Amino acid sequence: MKKLTALFLGIALVFSLAACSDSNPSGTSDPASSAPAGSAAATGESSVPGAQGTPEEGTGKTLVVYYSATGNTEEAANYIAKATGGDLFELVPADPYTDADLNWTDEGSRVVREHENPDERDVALTADTVDNWDSYDTVFIGYPIWWGIAAWPVDGFVEANDFTGKTVIPFCTSASSGLGQSGELLAEMAGTGNWLEGERFSSGVTEEDVRTWIEGLNL
Repeated sequence: MKKLTALFLGIALVFSLAACSDSNPSGTSDPASSAPAGSAAATGESSVPGAQGTPEEGTGKTLVVYYSATGNTEEAANYIAKATGGDLFELVPADPYTDADLNWTDEGSRVVREHENPDERDVALTADTVDNWDSYDTVFIGYPIWWGIAAWPVDGFVEANDFTGKTVIPFCTSASSGLGQSGELLAEMAGTGNWLEGERFSSGVTEEDVRTWIEGLNL
């Protein structure tokens, strides 16, 4: 009788162990069940900020807008986009400037004529608005310096867009001239946006120069 009882107890123990094994095949503890109550793991939510699909303040994208006459501003814009993870948007005149047009030493050149006749500075662009404009919180605007001010092909873009709620940062390239009042004049033209003090880069700007400047902005 004792042997029969022991046999039944042994069979019951085997079934009990098998049931426990099937409940967690890996043999490891469940991360959610072992996490403190109310923690991200316990509730099944991600601990990454903003992962619930509700963007936090200041988490919008960055846009780098630029007009480049000879390639220097384009180079700086590319470095800025790389450092910030931003999108690039080139301003292209509908009537492109030729090398002769850009010859400021020629009194008959296009830029000289436009400089001397402000009414002729209304340069049409192939595009002056950007898709998903509202998704950008920060906008860099780049240009060469012409006669101490921003090259006027950028004016059309500034006038065509509403910068309300955006941080706007001008930057320029120049062989010798500084930023001057170019950024302030563009801010006045825009009438909206939080315009920060800009930066002037030389024609030989390096990626390190740009990255150091970006880090100092604390965006």
